[in-house]
Amino acid sequence: MTTATLAVAPAPATVPTVVHPPLISRALLLRFVTIVGSSLGFYLPLSVVPLVAEASGSTGTAGLATGALLAASIAGEVATPRLVARFGYRAALTGGLVLLGAPTLLLVVSSELAAVVAVNLVRGLGFGVTIVAGGALTAALLPAQRRGEGLALVGVVGGIPALVALPFGVWAAGQWGAGTVFTVTAAATLLSLVAVPGLPSRTTSAGGSQSDEHGHGVLAGLRDAGLVRPSVVFAASTVAIGVLVTFLPLATGSASVAAAALLVQPATASAARWVAGRLGDRHGQARLLVPGLMLAAVGLLGVAATGSPIAVVAGSAVFGAGFGVLQNATLALMYSRVRPEGYGAVSAIWNAAYDAGMAVGAAGAGIVAAGAGYPAVFALTAALLLPALVPARRELRLGTR
Repeated sequence: MTTATLAVAPAPATVPTVVHPPLISRALLLRFVTIVGSSLGFYLPLSVVPLVAEASGSTGTAGLATGALLAASIAGEVATPRLVARFGYRAALTGGLVLLGAPTLLLVVSSELAAVVAVNLVRGLGFGVTIVAGGALTAALLPAQRRGEGLALVGVVGGIPALVALPFGVWAAGQWGAGTVFTVTAAATLLSLVAVPGLPSRTTSAGGSQSDEHGHGVLAGLRDAGLVRPSVVFAASTVAIGVLVTFLPLATGSASVAAAALLVQPATASAARWVAGRLGDRHGQARLLVPGLMLAAVGLLGVAATGSPIAVVAGSAVFGAGFGVLQNATLALMYSRVRPEGYGAVSAIWNAAYDAGMAVGAAGAGIVAAGAGYPAVFALTAALLLPALVPARRELRLGTR
């Protein structure tokens, strides 16, 4: 008698399910409140303060006021990692928001040039502290697997108030006076303090003062090639944005064309940040650097055709897309290369690159424009993006995220 042997098929292998951690938490929602508050606090009076400065002084004083704001912002950004290490996120954010918002009330009662410059110096310090401490906290609140997407969302949350506040501040000053804008600025910024007590003062393994000061400070970060390369790529694009926002209204000779272009640019940048965040999380942030630079360069070449409104607006849109990609990819890449206690240094380096690049672009392009004209300025700026392809291609070869 033979025995039949039944072949039993092996059970199918279980396909592991990829579970993405939730992106939104209560702490992140509270952080959004402070992002909106700081964005309104910075952008509402940004174009109004120079108008007040120009009215109270001689020609060129508007630039002095803005220069004071940017210089103090960089100083605040560099100092903030040590402040966070010593006092924690909540204290740093509280101090930054107060310094950003409260001094604007002084401008309600005084428009003297000395007061304007002093207020902008204090506001710049406050903004630098707020943006770096808040950026480091944001990175700590986002799940690492979805950090690119999270940073894109944060960019949208901060970008929409900025997009509205900048033109609204100028319009409101014309309708109701600059004092009204300064009062609303102070109120909007200081009201966002209600969210700060709900935020963590420190996060897991983030905040030891010795680690921050000795191993993860700004100077240590500047000695790390893995942080320097992305920041150099980003700085190249911020030089270009400084040129664009400063000289586009002058180059086109048309307020409507300039307004349309300067509206399209940040809008496409925000959309591109969202796309870049999702793509970067899935395929690697380093893969996005070269395409971002190329889009930015092509867009600037379009803007260089200053006599064609269609070319200027379309070029601004393409440039905005490239800039948004670089914003998100470089920041996410830098955060991925440090432990949580290094987030403050990354935020400081990245934001300082933003401010310094804009200042260099605006100042340097003014010299070129005087001799060669505005189309040459935009074309030259596009060419200056090309050297940044060297560190970008290095990142691509390394294949790191």
